Amino acid sequence: MAWDPAQYLKFAGPRLRPALDLLQRIEVEAPATVYDLGAGAGNVTRLIAARWPAARVIGVDSSAEMLAKAAAENPAIEWQKADLATWQPGRPAGIIYSNAALQWLGDHAHLFPRLLSLLAPQGVLAVQMPRNFTAPSHTLIFETALDGPWRPQLEPLLNRSPVAAPDFFYDLLAPLAARLDIWETEYLQVLEGANPVKEYTKGSWLSPLLAALDEPMRSRFEAAYGERVLAAYPPRRDGKTLFPFRRLFLIATLA
Repeated sequence: MAWDPAQYLKFAGPRLRPALDLLQRIEVEAPATVYDLGAGAGNVTRLIAARWPAARVIGVDSSAEMLAKAAAENPAIEWQKADLATWQPGRPAGIIYSNAALQWLGDHAHLFPRLLSLLAPQGVLAVQMPRNFTAPSHTLIFETALDGPWRPQLEPLLNRSPVAAPDFFYDLLAPLAARLDIWETEYLQVLEGANPVKEYTKGSWLSPLLAALDEPMRSRFEAAYGERVLAAYPPRRDGKTLFPFRRLFLIATLA
């Protein structure tokens, strides 16, 4: 599916904060190569390059639209179009960094050990994924998808639990890593605008469902979800909307 960089970047601030929190926790002084998996429009890849200016930094994404925007705004960085599920670096990586991307891929039980195997000695795998799928913002997507004429098209696309609990990743990676740090943070995002939670999810989890529908069904589905999610996240007296959002972080370091 095609991603819309403008829609995704409407909420660049709230999306950037966990990426920075992950980046700041990586304790590597001078990596030779850093790969940003799921680089998107490149706003985080640019910060990676600024932190390690001597490193070879490569942004990897499957979206031609996102990479076009990234390359236009950051021509000094190397960009690669690839399927993240099968991607391999040209040589063992010093750091594999991934912010809010690997939740789109299945079979984490095989994916994460495979990514560790692509690291050089003392290499680091640093990952952040949303784990907000039991919140109304996401459960109402499932509810709306199953309650309308669009159900036949959308039901096969639904994934209620794309990211397992932290203990799953501990049990999976602790035997393979010399050091493993796993934590969760719930951010209280303060959003502005009309029905901002709908607009937020429209740039991410809602996007593949909208792409699967033709007009006028797409607009009807979006409106139905928008009505429900606005009731779940009404604006405050000051006009702003509070949107709690939980994220999972892990940093695995090889010996």
